[in-house]
Amino acid sequence: MIEFQNVSKQYGDGFKAVDSLDLEIKRGEFIALIGPSGCGKTTTLKMVNRLIEPTTGTILINGKNAESYEISRLRWNIGYVLQQIALFPHMSVEENIEVVPEMKRMEKRKVKQRTHELMEQVGLDPAVFAKRKPSELSGGQQQRVGVVRALAADPEILLMDEPFSALDPLAREKLQDDLLRLKGTFGKTTMFVTHDMNEALKLADRICLMREGKVVQTGTPDELRRNPAGAFVREFIGREQGSMHALLDLRQWVSAAPAAVPQTQAVVPAEVQADRLVSAMADHEWVAVEDGGTLIGLIDRATAFRLLAANGRGIGHHE
Repeated sequence: MIEFQNVSKQYGDGFKAVDSLDLEIKRGEFIALIGPSGCGKTTTLKMVNRLIEPTTGTILINGKNAESYEISRLRWNIGYVLQQIALFPHMSVEENIEVVPEMKRMEKRKVKQRTHELMEQVGLDPAVFAKRKPSELSGGQQQRVGVVRALAADPEILLMDEPFSALDPLAREKLQDDLLRLKGTFGKTTMFVTHDMNEALKLADRICLMREGKVVQTGTPDELRRNPAGAFVREFIGREQGSMHALLDLRQWVSAAPAAVPQTQAVVPAEVQADRLVSAMADHEWVAVEDGGTLIGLIDRATAFRLLAANGRGIGHHE
């Protein structure tokens, strides 16, 4: 779907932001680009939609050189979500979302229907939010609009450049959960830049860890956890893994779920940060666990603390 072949980007002052990058992203794959500031991850992302042109090398999209596409048509097929979402302040929420579909001359009735369906999927009731202006929304709500806007024209590719980093922790976690749900529904080929390893481990099918313009290691979250390629990778992952912000996978720890869960009962996602699980367990003997909006089981307090202890030893799952 997207292939970088020996791609480099060097600026006039001699700084090489990306150095001989070879990377292939398969159709429908969600890949997170992560690494220290200045490692080249955002430059790599921006070369896909030609906001930045490579100095050398080739980028293929669907087997075709990106340079051979007419640039506006290339970008119409790529949704783009930034940290600063830059909604048009004079337009309503639905008008912001419908900008690109209208430019592509999609049928208005279908555009309106898709806009409202996408809003519902990220928890924005169209009856409440469709006619509001961006200034009437919280930061998290504005970012949800940005995600929906990027998906509205049904692009093949989604580029996301640290989209949640400016949000408070609760809003950020909720948007991560929304994105996981959308990922399962739409299966877009996604490149996601983040500086947060926990976010990458939670969201990505595969992680590309970069340093000084080069790829240090690519692999699934589990591969990076189990087989880090050297001290740099171990340190980058280890900063978070032993902390209360570590991401825990509850799927192998749950017991069978009841037919119904009381509305007063706590519910946590299958992949949850340790501090959130501890907070839920402080008030409940057991909590319900859901995966993609589906209840998959329960975890009791004793099991939760066994998991937390295992995580502290670097295990995090049954052996």
